[in-house]
Amino acid sequence: MSQQEPEQVVVTLPDGSEMDVEAGTTVEEVAYEIGPGLGDDTVAGVVDGDLVDKATPITGDVTLEIVTPSSDEYLDCLRHTAAHVFAQALQRLYPEAQLAIGPPTDEGFYYDVHGADLEEEDLDEIEAEMDAIIEADYDLRRELRDREAAMETYADNRFKQEILNQEAAGEDPVSFYVQDDWADLCQGPHVDSTGEIGAVALLEISAAYWRGEEDNEQLTRVYGTAFASESDLEEYVEQRRKAKERDHRTIGRELDLFSIDATAGPGLPLYHPNGRTVLSELESYVDDLNGANGYDYVETPHLFKTDLWRKSGHYENYRDDMFLFELGDDEFGLKPMNCPGHATIFDDGSWSYRDLPVRYAEHGKVYRKEQRGELSGLSRTWAFTIDDGHLFVTPGGIEREVLTILDMIEEVLSTFGLEPSVDLATRPEKSMGADEIWEQAESQLRSVLEESGFDYGIEAGDGAFYGPKIDFSFADALGRSWDGPTVQLDFMMPERFDLTYTGEDNEEHRPVMIHRALYGSYERFFMVLIEHFDGKFPLWLAPEQVRVLPIADRHEEYAHEVASELDAFRAEVEDRDWTIGRKIAEGHEDRVPYMIVVGDDEADAGTISVRDRKEREENDVSLAAFREHLESERAEKRTEPDFLA
Repeated sequence: MSQQEPEQVVVTLPDGSEMDVEAGTTVEEVAYEIGPGLGDDTVAGVVDGDLVDKATPITGDVTLEIVTPSSDEYLDCLRHTAAHVFAQALQRLYPEAQLAIGPPTDEGFYYDVHGADLEEEDLDEIEAEMDAIIEADYDLRRELRDREAAMETYADNRFKQEILNQEAAGEDPVSFYVQDDWADLCQGPHVDSTGEIGAVALLEISAAYWRGEEDNEQLTRVYGTAFASESDLEEYVEQRRKAKERDHRTIGRELDLFSIDATAGPGLPLYHPNGRTVLSELESYVDDLNGANGYDYVETPHLFKTDLWRKSGHYENYRDDMFLFELGDDEFGLKPMNCPGHATIFDDGSWSYRDLPVRYAEHGKVYRKEQRGELSGLSRTWAFTIDDGHLFVTPGGIEREVLTILDMIEEVLSTFGLEPSVDLATRPEKSMGADEIWEQAESQLRSVLEESGFDYGIEAGDGAFYGPKIDFSFADALGRSWDGPTVQLDFMMPERFDLTYTGEDNEEHRPVMIHRALYGSYERFFMVLIEHFDGKFPLWLAPEQVRVLPIADRHEEYAHEVASELDAFRAEVEDRDWTIGRKIAEGHEDRVPYMIVVGDDEADAGTISVRDRKEREENDVSLAAFREHLESERAEKRTEPDFLA
């Protein structure tokens, strides 16, 4: 009797090379097959886009990236371990504390706990205990424990029991990570020992609902961060300090831009005249770009019957994030996206291949039901506006249109001095459509990105449920990365809405839908601009562009004459009964790009003295010359006042 050959599986590495290995080979064992040095350095693996423990067996054909201390994912592993160090320290000091969840985040980690009455002043003691655990350099060991024993371990912790019954349902045994005499239910991955954490800090405490649901129990959430070195932590703390100084909520109050009123409702920003001025300028800029590229504006209502959302697939895939309500016998939903309305408008027409592409644009208000604890100023809201565009194109027109959109996005970001980072987001687990359609769509976007010359990464599984997308992010003045514009290819919506056009062969054909936004959302982009510019908006965006400062009451008439000559700009006269020193100081506080000082000399000569917000000054300036400069600075959308440069 012949012995059966072990089953072989194919592992595809980041460089495209392939390895045949036995089914059941672990991530770490694959790394050792590649080379002993890589095996020694292995911390974890990324299997088909998922970060996993290095002991994870490979049971089928997969893509694999080995995570080492030089990998971007290493910091996630380190911070996940730091969350466990926090939890161990907490339970040493507060044995009654019940642990819920403690994941890593983009900036650190958090842990949700119950039963410990924590205050901000308690964090120093917990952090000191964490330092002791790190100094002890405990090994982290992954242990598989049978389900019954795990349930017994958490007999008094309903949060962990719920995780066992939901996220870990059907798993037996289940995964624990052990350090010293302490263990936590966890899938990992982690670094090898607590001593790998070079520096850790606890940052703040907030309230959080279990699983983010307001009907559930309220927990205490402790935020922290961790780095491989003390210098990295110091750099982060300094950046955090600067970010706090630039907090858009604080600057929003100082410049009277917007407010969010508790009585009006959370996550529902109210724009004051100054804020609305900035938004109007942003909208006007997009209008000009859309007009130059053949877009027609449409308008859709704030809500639709859920029949439309069922037809589009949003009800099936997005209903938990929608505001739904009944009216008579019908159910309605506030729109979380504008695309179904635009598809309905296209469907109302009769189209030939000669008519395509059809390009619709809308400054469309949408509503998404974020958890209250996640709402934060303009960065995360219930109501926000997208500078939306939807294009209906022939399959052969995809690449040309996407290239044009990429040019538009590049122009927008360069206007604000923002350097983009580009990623292709591929099919998510929860998606619609056949494999071959997704493969075709992803292939076309790859082709466009390569033709455009952008360096790009892959965001595996991060596409929309209806198609892959190209995502742009950018770094602000403090080096923080923000999500921004997006281009999404959609073969699903035209199918679900049965959209057609008549082809050159006189037969009906299915168009392809392209979704795009040049800012992303006005709220998020406005927030980024406030913090990026520290409220010191470029002249073309500034709510007040010029402030005229009369030195004394007798100079007010001339000040108003000057302002009148600048009526093409947002120019105001500061006529309060203040000293000129105080007027100048107030102008700097209000971040006005230019101030004009007028007194006896200026009134007699018919000139002005100009100051900018960098405290540069020039006297005996011709008003006509200054006005001409303002016109060019505004038209060119320069990011800094440069009359006195």
